[in-house]
Amino acid sequence: MTDRTPPAAEPQGIGDAMIGWARDLYPIRRSLSGPGVRETLGYLEGLLPDLQVHEIATGSAVLDWEVPDEWTLRDAYVEDEAGNRVIDINEHGLHILGYSEPVDTTLDLEALQKHLYSLPDQPDAIPYVTSYYKRRWGFCLSQRQRDALKPGRYRVRIDADLKPGVLNYADLVLPGESEREIMFSTYVCHPMMVNNELSGPVVATALARWLATRDRRFTYRFVFVPETIGAVIYLSRHMTHLKACTQAGFILTCIGDERGFSFMPSRLGTSLTDRVARHVLDRYAPDHAAYSFLERGSDERQYCSPLVDLPFVSIMRSKYATYPEYHTSLDDFSLVTAAGLEGGLSMMQAVVRALEANHIYRATVPGEPQLGKRGLYPDLSTKQSGLSVRTMMNILAYADGQHDLLQIADIVGADIFTCAEIAQTLFDNRLLSRVGE
Repeated sequence: MTDRTPPAAEPQGIGDAMIGWARDLYPIRRSLSGPGVRETLGYLEGLLPDLQVHEIATGSAVLDWEVPDEWTLRDAYVEDEAGNRVIDINEHGLHILGYSEPVDTTLDLEALQKHLYSLPDQPDAIPYVTSYYKRRWGFCLSQRQRDALKPGRYRVRIDADLKPGVLNYADLVLPGESEREIMFSTYVCHPMMVNNELSGPVVATALARWLATRDRRFTYRFVFVPETIGAVIYLSRHMTHLKACTQAGFILTCIGDERGFSFMPSRLGTSLTDRVARHVLDRYAPDHAAYSFLERGSDERQYCSPLVDLPFVSIMRSKYATYPEYHTSLDDFSLVTAAGLEGGLSMMQAVVRALEANHIYRATVPGEPQLGKRGLYPDLSTKQSGLSVRTMMNILAYADGQHDLLQIADIVGADIFTCAEIAQTLFDNRLLSRVGE
């Protein structure tokens, strides 16, 4: 019978640590660029000492894009005639339209309304709205706040710089026995939302710290970038290497709540990454929601684009743009929990274990080998021992040097972890050899 209980995340208690990191990062005013991104990467560097922080000048051409100006926000508010701040960035980081240009003016309510953003169907939520590539200014507020605004004159002040500077991003490479790479990409641009997007960076950090303590067959690459433009920048600088070395890739996003798991495949859905993700999810989250690549909305748009064609997928909890708290102030610590983050990490650790176990084997003996003389055939026949022998013989039957262990596991109807234990026993007894190693 298939075990539906995922292994506990390692190390024990890591969920509490991750939620603590997220709480530390939550107040930082992040955007595509600026001091908030640098502060965030500096915090992560404290947890990952080998993390390398990079910068690129604004105005730089990167693939079909241009790096936008750097944004530095110091203060932003709307003040009524009595001097009361009716909208204040210091009360919630989402109150500002991201990348607002500086402004200091007074205008009436009718004119102010053209610069306000709210959600009538979610009256208590502050929406997350940005304008990265067209200069404008604005404020976001709950519909209840907006409805409470009275006619009159309002002073609007946005103390910000929007000018040439740099955009920062970071990466970490953990070398393995092979130069073949497994890559994890997450983004660090979203302010004051926890599932999207503090869950990705903190799970990536925990995963990297765990991998750093283990023997690694593959090399592991972790990338922390602003969404979209950061992935474009990273590809512009590393595409040749990534296309040559990347065996599997994962975007870590929306992986911290306690709802069901979700899966976003690669463009064609047939890569090793797709196969290992589906295998692990079918084992540990059989009721997960499987989406089509046509429903994409994260950095798989960059990594899976046809002329790049890297094998990237996303294993998420609640998929972006499908849960009610998405891109609002309701995406907070009532949604994301230590248990949710721990569950997301445990799923990614299972994926890593599966990839590490996924060798290609070839049988070394013509015909069925004599297992008894090697002590591999049980001397007492039971239903369980019969199943074990049958799985062993099935693995041998498909160990033709063409199928990897993940394919064999799917063919024989067993999980890769059970198959890996059996294959290792057969390998130790010189009944299997590993191809290409």
